[in-house]
Amino acid sequence: MNLCNGPMAERGAATVRSSLASVAAGIVLTLSGCTYYVPPPGTVVPGAPASFDRSFSAASGAMRDQGLAISVEDRSSGTIVGKIESGTVTAHVRQQADGSVRVQFDANGVRDPALIDRVSRSYDARMGR
Repeated sequence: MNLCNGPMAERGAATVRSSLASVAAGIVLTLSGCTYYVPPPGTVVPGAPASFDRSFSAASGAMRDQGLAISVEDRSSGTIVGKIESGTVTAHVRQQADGSVRVQFDANGVRDPALIDRVSRSYDARMGR
């Protein structure tokens, strides 16, 4: 007697087909019930529009990342001043009329010509860019 044909084989194949159909249905139901979660506040999301507070904090943190000692941190004027050796780096954070934020770093008396570039890269990293 060949076990690959006959009523037993048909019942086995039907059971396998039924099991596969159940698994497929379960996957479809699971995927259709996916929930989208919004990231918690304070999370840096690449491509998210910059806000004044987020940009100001990132500029201040970037200056600290590069070893500057912050001597002025005035949110109301958008000014951050950091000192290193005999030089200073100043960040100006400004809200533009169109709602965008402009951040500018200026160096005065800094011996390291690459410092501003490192501060700028650190700022970009903190902003998720």
